[in-house]
Amino acid sequence: MKFPGIRIVKTTVAVFFTALLCQWIGWPPVFAVITAVVTLEPTISDSIKKGIVRFPASAIGSFYAVLFISLFGNSVITYTLAASLTILTCYKLRLHAGLLVATITAVAMVEVIHDNYFMSFFIRLGTTSIGIIVSTLVNMFILPPNYMKEINQNLHNIYSSLATSLSLQMNEKLHIKMEDNIDYRQNLQNAKKKLKTTEELIRYQVDESRLHPLVSGETINFIHLQQQMNQLRLIHYHVTNIENIYIEKNSFLLEKVDLLINATKELQAYMSGNTTHQMDKYEKELKLLLDLYWQKKNPTTSKSALSLPHELIFLYELISIFYVVKNFHLVEM
Repeated sequence: MKFPGIRIVKTTVAVFFTALLCQWIGWPPVFAVITAVVTLEPTISDSIKKGIVRFPASAIGSFYAVLFISLFGNSVITYTLAASLTILTCYKLRLHAGLLVATITAVAMVEVIHDNYFMSFFIRLGTTSIGIIVSTLVNMFILPPNYMKEINQNLHNIYSSLATSLSLQMNEKLHIKMEDNIDYRQNLQNAKKKLKTTEELIRYQVDESRLHPLVSGETINFIHLQQQMNQLRLIHYHVTNIENIYIEKNSFLLEKVDLLINATKELQAYMSGNTTHQMDKYEKELKLLLDLYWQKKNPTTSKSALSLPHELIFLYELISIFYVVKNFHLVEM
């Protein structure tokens, strides 16, 4: 849902119907329109939750406005007390989501109320209710939020980015000259940010499935999405761990370096969606290499037992990535 026009369309429709309904009833639409605009949230669930908070917050702002207008009239002290006490009360009652609307309501009411304070107070509550209800209904039925396309695209981009980062890191660790100058660290950072963004989008979509009648049937997919996210976090974790491992140029024999290079190429091809038939073969060879280095460099003293050789950690992380990538593809099916 990146296209900004969707939000503009929804806001336009919400403002139109809010103003139309208020004019039909004979109430001033300005406060209802303000509420409708700020209550339009990314999800229906957020609209309802924040709407519930904004209603009592607006009631507080309206109350202080009416109170101080009756005491001090349209004066500087009225504006000051209405705004400050509205903010203080909303803060104390933890109505943070409604603080802005309540303060705007309190300040704006000072200018328009001249008599019949009691009726003005209830009209403000009525217009606030109209704004909340209309914006929620618009959010539900006019271009309802659907983040599935963006979620799936993000999952693909994260996976691809991790594959590229792994390949670049392996070339650097094994001291292989690289033709391109891509910064794998930036790739990893971008993948981390996108993971966080995708988690938020999944939360939005879960909320939608609970409240929106058109997407409730998709609930079963969220377990699948969460499993994919867990696998991607694990891949990111192991790829990031490799970044901190220092490998000397002669740490591995030449034929073992070839094994590592070919295994990495196979893994990258597999992650890129290309058909491969040697994943299991390379995984077994890497495990045998790990066993070989473990027997060769197994710590025998208490001092060295606290720190495993970098070659062992390096092989462990690479084998772990093989394992998690295979699980990711099983989950993806």
